[in-house]
Formats: sequence, structure tokens, C-alpha cells
Amino acid sequence: MERCTFMAAKYKEKIINLETGEETWRDFTDAEIAELEKAQAEAAAKAAELAEKVAARKAIFDKLGLTEEETKLLFG
Repeated sequence: MERCTFMAAKYKEKIINLETGEETWRDFTDAEIAELEKAQAEAAAKAAELAEKVAARKAIFDKLGLTEEETKLLFG
């Protein structure tokens, strides 16, 4: 028995014609995939940077002996 395998596109876009209701799918181009993956990497880097800042601030507040409630009162 022979098997048929294929590579599905990693990203697809659903296009809906609002006049007819017809739905079609298209594969993202390589350039679109690269752009999307770059944006995802940048967002992940920003999230990691923010997490580091939050951890550093928490360490300072812990060193000062401030509770979470006191910190919120002081800094909003």
C-alpha cells in the first residue's frame, strides 16, 4: 500500500467575500511568514525584558521589606 504525504502550509489566511459569502484559503508567502515570525520573536523578547524588570523591582521591594499592598499604595 502506497502512502501519500504532503507538507501543509504553516500559516494560512481565510479570505471571505462579503458579497457572496465565498470562503477561500491561501498560504502565507515566505516573506509574510518571515515577517510574522520576526514580530513574534520581537514580542517574546519584549515580554522577557519586561519580566526581568518586574523581577528586579520585586527584589528591591522585598529587600526594603515592602509588601505587595504597600508597593501598590506607593506606586499605583
